[in-house]
Formats: sequence, C-alpha cells, structure tokens
Amino acid sequence: MKKKRVCILTLGGTIAFSPNAGDEKITDLTPFIEGLDEVKDFAEVNTIAVMRSSSSALHVSDIIQVGMEIKRLIGEGYDGFIVIQGTDTIEETAFLLQLLVDMPHPIIVTGAMRNPDMRGADGPANILASIRVAASDKCRGLGAFVVFNDEIHSAYFVRKVHPQSTEAFASEFGPLGYLAEGTPSIRVVPVKRTIPWINLKTEQVHVPIYSVPLGDDGMLLTKIEELGYPGLVLEALGGGHTPSELVDTLERLAGKIPVVLASRIGAGDMLTDTYSGYPGSEISLLGRGLISAGLLDARKSRLLLILLLMSECSRDQIVESFRIFSKEF
Repeated sequence: MKKKRVCILTLGGTIAFSPNAGDEKITDLTPFIEGLDEVKDFAEVNTIAVMRSSSSALHVSDIIQVGMEIKRLIGEGYDGFIVIQGTDTIEETAFLLQLLVDMPHPIIVTGAMRNPDMRGADGPANILASIRVAASDKCRGLGAFVVFNDEIHSAYFVRKVHPQSTEAFASEFGPLGYLAEGTPSIRVVPVKRTIPWINLKTEQVHVPIYSVPLGDDGMLLTKIEELGYPGLVLEALGGGHTPSELVDTLERLAGKIPVVLASRIGAGDMLTDTYSGYPGSEISLLGRGLISAGLLDARKSRLLLILLLMSECSRDQIVESFRIFSKEF
C-alpha cells in the first residue's frame, strides 16, 4: 500500500513547552515527530516549524498565513495536514482553516493539555492520532477537524470546555468519530457549508465581541462606533435577547456596520420568531437590522465576519453567509 504524505505545521503551545528548556521555553517539535516509529509503515511525515508561540499570542493573520501555506503545499502532493498549537484557540484556528481551505484534504488541529515534562503527557498520543486521521481516506471531504483524546471533532462545532482536563474538547452533538484501535472511525458526516465569496482583499480587520450580562446599561456599547470598528458581534442572552436599554444603540450601529446577533450559550440555533412585544427580544433586534448568527457561537461568528469584511463582501453576501450557518440552510 502506498504511504500517504502528511505535512505537520507547528506553531508552539503547551505540547512543545518545556519549563526546563532555558530561555526558549517552547521547543522545536521536529525531532520528536520524526521519532514516531508507529507512523512509518503508513505515512511519510514532513514537519515545518512555522513559529514558536503560545496560542494566546496568535493573530487571525497568522492563521490566514497558515491557510495560504496549506493551499500551496497541496500542490506538492500532500494527502493531509496537521496544525499543532496551544489549546486556548484551537477551535478558532480549526474554524478559520475550515473557511479558508475549501479542499477535500483532511486538515487537523491538535495540541496537548500536559507539557512533555509532565507525567502522562498527552501530546504524543494526540499527534499520532492526528497523523492517522490525516492519512485516512475516510476523513477526506469532511472539512477541518480537532483531534484530541482519540476523538475527532468537526471544526464547525468543537469548543474547549475545560482548562486542565485531557478531555478538554467537546461538540454540541458529540464527536464525528473516534480512533478505534488506531483506526479512524467516522460515525457522523457534517453538512458541508461553503462560503463562496471569501476572497481576501484587505489586511486583517478587527471585530470585537460585546457580551451582554444581566442588567447591562450599554455604556461600553456606545463606544463601538466611536472606535471605528467595521463590524460587531453581540453575544446576547439566551436565544438572542438584550436589555431594552441597548436597543436604540444597536439599531443605530446596525444601520452603519454589520452587527451579528449570537448567543452566549454556545449551543443550539438562534431564535428568530419566538418572542415579540418588547424591545430587546430576538424579533425586535432582527427587525432593527441585526444579523442572526444561526448555529455559530460568538467566537466563530466573529471569525466569519472578519473574513467577509476582508473580502469586501456586500451586506447581502454577509447576510447570506450567516444564513448558510442557520437552520434555514
């Protein structure tokens, strides 16, 4: 059987962090990956050290560059790709790559919760599992994944749910599949959602998330326009609700920039037609020009909106993009 070609791009993170490594705490993973003898029977693995950074220090522009590099490397005949980074922003990296690289090649993002110097370090198992997924024909055409703790999660739904446990990632409906005795076993195939007009034309833009707590007076919200942001994601209460004090400000903002209405819950679909009769309901806000995030949480809504703004999309294209991520699609 012909060996599959897998390319690993390393960005840093806990998986490469060594407290005893001197000034350069984040080490080069290349020698370690090259020592994974288990993969030599089924895959040829090449490692590219892109950067050595904590995941909290990554920027959207960094992941855009990773996506561009993956597109370039596809032309060199690779069958699958793995991005290794810190776990804090893995779900965001995976979703960005899902949007940026519309190709059948498996793209996996992984990392570790325990650094290499700790007992029971989970990095080796996560890398090995990721290589198996990247080399699997079963995983072609299913989009980008997070592979962690022998679970295969879709980039659409995965979230980090624990700051210490090796079971740090979960999805609303569970993983797409698992590693069973080292073999990827896919149980669920996600609906493919493609945004055809993502074609980046400008430098990275910045979009804030405004999270609405109990009894918010909206004072900070009034500064969004003043600060010149080109868009906003509102992380609202429940199915898409805010205190009535915020409504006028939101309506004014939505008349000037795209304002996406997401939920702080992080699961389920945004409501569109349940509550009426009071300012601040989802019907009230959508009627004032806010755009429903559909099934996306605020963090992923922000990333989609950033790419759409960088692609100079029209308002109609932005609305349609979020409809693709809704129950109407």
